[in-house]
Amino acid sequence: MVTDGNQFKKGKMLMTTQIKNSIFEIHPYWNGGTWVFDDDSVGLVREPFVAGMPEILDSMVKNIKNAEKGFRLIFSATPFPEAYKLIKIREEIGGNWYRTENKPYREGWLCPALANYFPEAPNNIYAKAEELPKGNPWWRVW
Repeated sequence: MVTDGNQFKKGKMLMTTQIKNSIFEIHPYWNGGTWVFDDDSVGLVREPFVAGMPEILDSMVKNIKNAEKGFRLIFSATPFPEAYKLIKIREEIGGNWYRTENKPYREGWLCPALANYFPEAPNNIYAKAEELPKGNPWWRVW
């Protein structure tokens, strides 16, 4: 459990305040024929997007110059402005299949690594791809 350090006693019970992000950010880049990302905070290195997700990401980054060198992917289980909506359609092999909301409909599988960001696979995932801020390296920005 990640905490903010604010632990206090209430009666005999030790209570801990848990920090829960609503919006997450990763920086995918092209490596070995697919999109991958690193996230030191959860121990992922070159975690690949597979089974339809690379094609969904391709459509999201089509207007981002040099996206293969890295881009900012913001995602949440809660809607936010300008987000691309993915709808959960079924579970399979510990992961979940999602379909794009708009035509042309595409399906992609998100592996169990999704559990690093959500305690349960959300019914909808909202995502937005953007250029990385200027002046930052394209990998392990944080």
